[in-house]
Amino acid sequence: MNDVYIYECVRTPRGKARPGGGLADVTPLAMLEALLAALGERTGVGAADDLVVGCATQNGEQGGNLARTAALTTGFDAPGMTLNRYCTSGIDAVRTAAALVASGASRTVVAGGVESVSRVPMFSDRGPLWSLPIGSIHMGVAADVVATQEGFERAELDRYGLRTQALAAKAWAAGRYDRSLVRLGGLERDEHVRPGLTIESFTGMEPSFAGTPEQDEVVLKHLPELDEIRHLHTRGTSPSLCDAAGLVLVGTGLDLPPLARVAGTATAVTDPVTMLTAGQLAVEEVLADAGLSADDVEVFEFAEAFAALCLKFQRDLGVGDDRFNVNGGTIAMGHAFGATGAILVAACVDELHRRGARYGVAAVSGAAGSGSAILLERV
Repeated sequence: MNDVYIYECVRTPRGKARPGGGLADVTPLAMLEALLAALGERTGVGAADDLVVGCATQNGEQGGNLARTAALTTGFDAPGMTLNRYCTSGIDAVRTAAALVASGASRTVVAGGVESVSRVPMFSDRGPLWSLPIGSIHMGVAADVVATQEGFERAELDRYGLRTQALAAKAWAAGRYDRSLVRLGGLERDEHVRPGLTIESFTGMEPSFAGTPEQDEVVLKHLPELDEIRHLHTRGTSPSLCDAAGLVLVGTGLDLPPLARVAGTATAVTDPVTMLTAGQLAVEEVLADAGLSADDVEVFEFAEAFAALCLKFQRDLGVGDDRFNVNGGTIAMGHAFGATGAILVAACVDELHRRGARYGVAAVSGAAGSGSAILLERV
């Protein structure tokens, strides 16, 4: 098996997913075109054995194998493949690239993801999953289920929401995201970040996922041990939807200085109703496969699929605030479904180098109970 390295990471800012958002007028294709151009300028790479792009809602402007389309419109010499595993699509694109390189099937693969939630709305693909009883469960309701099961209180969730906003504001002010950032559409930073918030900014928010009796009924039938669902998550403790893209250059034996070695990857599956704990399971699996424990990892970039999942991760794995989403996360900066995994890989690589640390993990949970993780070793 070949050693697999990450040679470069680029990503757009994250724009608010709404009309007037910072990237709302930029098509998903244009985002990929800009990143391929930036990658070429930084590395001189204008061809690869493949271009693998994750995208969760593949219709309209995100349909028709967007990866191959981007290769054609930019002259990037690669076949192009677009994959979908919901929110884990971006990190699974990088995992796919790593597997191709490790096996010897490819030497160079560009991988990542893109999502324009403002231009191609969530659920607009009208997939059959969304019509199933278990598929109708909103991820916010699933997060409330986890909060109920784990006994978290509203005040704990609010404190986490404040923490991630404060850390994101501090990180942007310190330039910690500058290395991988490709400015686009006049946007120069992640648009959701709100400096200066206080805990009072969170305590007054109403729960976002109450008033869903049909979904609650499905959940309680599926989990008869629960007497009720405590709806605790608000917009301040939920991931903000956004538009963004990210790409990673993966390969072996390239005439470029590598940034990190891919030391392992994993995917996991769990109950499709509670669903969002699968990312943590994938982290536990990738560490076990590598013969490591959570104590060996200095940087965790874990997609903030609601505050309760982060609190559970930190508690179960014994990961303190000094190693967990230290520059903020998707609650503060935004979740662009297919792009999030690639953006987290970039953040993990950059933080490993900033700290001079050895191991880092990036991981995402997704709809229907899937989760994926990648273990990185700084070079």
